[in-house]
Amino acid sequence: MCPRTRTADVKQLTDGYLDTPVEDVPGLTNMRLRDFSSFIMNPDDYMVGYAIKVTESAARASAVIVNSFDDLEGEAVEAMEALLGRPKVYTIGPLTLLAPRSTGTIGSLSLWKEQEECLQWLHGKEPASVVYVNFGSITVMTKEQLLEFAWGLANSGRQFMWIIRRDLVRGDAAVLPPEFMEETAGRGFMASWCPQQEVLNHPSVGVFLTHSGWNSTMDSMCGGVPVISWPFFSDQLTNCRYQCNEWGVGMEIDNNVQRNAVTGLITELMQGESGKKMRKRAEEWREKAILATKPGGSSHRNFKELLCDVLLPKK
Repeated sequence: MCPRTRTADVKQLTDGYLDTPVEDVPGLTNMRLRDFSSFIMNPDDYMVGYAIKVTESAARASAVIVNSFDDLEGEAVEAMEALLGRPKVYTIGPLTLLAPRSTGTIGSLSLWKEQEECLQWLHGKEPASVVYVNFGSITVMTKEQLLEFAWGLANSGRQFMWIIRRDLVRGDAAVLPPEFMEETAGRGFMASWCPQQEVLNHPSVGVFLTHSGWNSTMDSMCGGVPVISWPFFSDQLTNCRYQCNEWGVGMEIDNNVQRNAVTGLITELMQGESGKKMRKRAEEWREKAILATKPGGSSHRNFKELLCDVLLPKK
């Protein structure tokens, strides 16, 4: 189980306490306190009790299904099976590759209506030239953070596609100043939502500025796109840690976002040496994800076993 510890002093949020290493969690490596779900810091949080309840229920299940693949999280899956005991854990992901949208078998995992014109805007752009920005379905930020991200994008000089939900800003409308619109005229495209996997599969997209939710993490893997990670809460913190330190496909931006940091990370990932290495690593993960979902691959095989051993009636 994750460590259950309460942050007794607000100073601990900034004095390095959250960088304390945690080495005894099965299936996880090189973790710090700050890399666990945010609610873990308060054992009285409702979500802690909910997570324990779900874990207890999973131990009584016939099977546990995970949207991942063995090469990516095999160690964690083995630890899950050891902890749960009876049920087998089936990795059958990435789902967007196992059952692409074109087959009609699985719909979009999005909570919002998609705007197909996003793809039209990307056509004709240079390869790996566009910064794609999407903070997911429920992440919120302050107006000040929105402006820092905006001017960081503007000052990078790069073309960008920014998905801005109406409720992105906490307690206010997500409105950008006219000066920003003037500065980025002709090189930015903004929409309320988009078909994300298709966007990340597009060759013109070079960087993904993301909250590191699990669906977005899988989408970036499938697209072979490196990330700039700004995690908000819950599993996003752990996903970010693995993207940046274990899988080698991303860089993290501080919660107290500053425009110069945004610009610097975009520049490094788009044209720096670190960016070249991360693009190469992201492409390698993409190939592994594709192989996992092809006939004979681990996820394809696990899906067939799930059908035969669990879902289909026994003769």
